[in-house]
Amino acid sequence: MKIGIIGAGAIGKAFARHAALAGYEVVIANSRGPESLADVVKEIGHGIQAVTTAEALQTGIIFLAVNWKQVPQVVDAPGQWKGKIVIDPTNAIAFPQFKPIDLGDRTSSEIIQELIPEARVVKAFNTLPAAILASNPKENNGSRVVFISGNDEGAKTVVKEIIDRTGFAPIDLGGLSTGGRLQQFGGPLPALNLIKL
Repeated sequence: MKIGIIGAGAIGKAFARHAALAGYEVVIANSRGPESLADVVKEIGHGIQAVTTAEALQTGIIFLAVNWKQVPQVVDAPGQWKGKIVIDPTNAIAFPQFKPIDLGDRTSSEIIQELIPEARVVKAFNTLPAAILASNPKENNGSRVVFISGNDEGAKTVVKEIIDRTGFAPIDLGGLSTGGRLQQFGGPLPALNLIKL
């Protein structure tokens, strides 16, 4: 199973390391091109490759680790999303105020699903701070919890398998509307570091 990561910030790199260590074929891309990721590839190792965004979009599973304001531009790739599983770790945050962006009655993941309706969006990996996400998922004889939500049960099953294989413990919160609201920035779950025994 090949995973394409778009975005090489703290969240993207943390997930890339866990996925590569778990034995997944991982490619990573950013807006500056593969050459700018040489140090990231060297640091992570385990066969990870730096590619262009267009190449990352060729994978079946895409980890969309970009800033919220960049989402519309990144997903504007007509014909590239059909059937793809998109793992959404984004948080709709206004900077420098560091406050939730008012999205009306929709969750951030519902907006992403509307932007790429042919994709299968699963919200995950957005509630843990980057430093905690990057740390060992095993702690006190248990596994660190990763919450997920999504409207496509098959896509959620695949993402749960990735979470399990990388050493975390998935907890399914339901659909993008209900679960996504609990997960998104400003909801009750972000920053909770829970361990499932």
